[in-house]
Amino acid sequence: MNNVVKNESIIATKAYSFALGIITLYKYLVTEKKEFVLSKQLLRSGTSIGANINEALSAQSKRDFVHKLSISLKEARETSYWLNLLKDSEYIKQESFTNLSNKCNEILKILSSIILTTKQKYFTTKGNINS
Repeated sequence: MNNVVKNESIIATKAYSFALGIITLYKYLVTEKKEFVLSKQLLRSGTSIGANINEALSAQSKRDFVHKLSISLKEARETSYWLNLLKDSEYIKQESFTNLSNKCNEILKILSSIILTTKQKYFTTKGNINS
């Protein structure tokens, strides 16, 4: 792992590792399968997760932190969609799908938990965590 994620959070490290897997899959899809449209969408969303997490780590406020992580969560959901589409259209094998999908789901769970916990800790007013 390089300096980008050294001494950072677990979620940043996981997202970086996941992005490397997405890049590897992208290269395979473009060179071996000659698939350029879905693979580009996957590349954009799959690498955006970590980029937004890193922005969140430098957030100007707790609201900004939650906002950036919420964008990461949306990107992770989009990435899951593209992975499923690539599997169901037989561009990728079940094994590749399962590996990346499991990592994506883990990231989704961690992000959801961080967002919920942060909202509960800093923004709960009379039971409203959507503030």
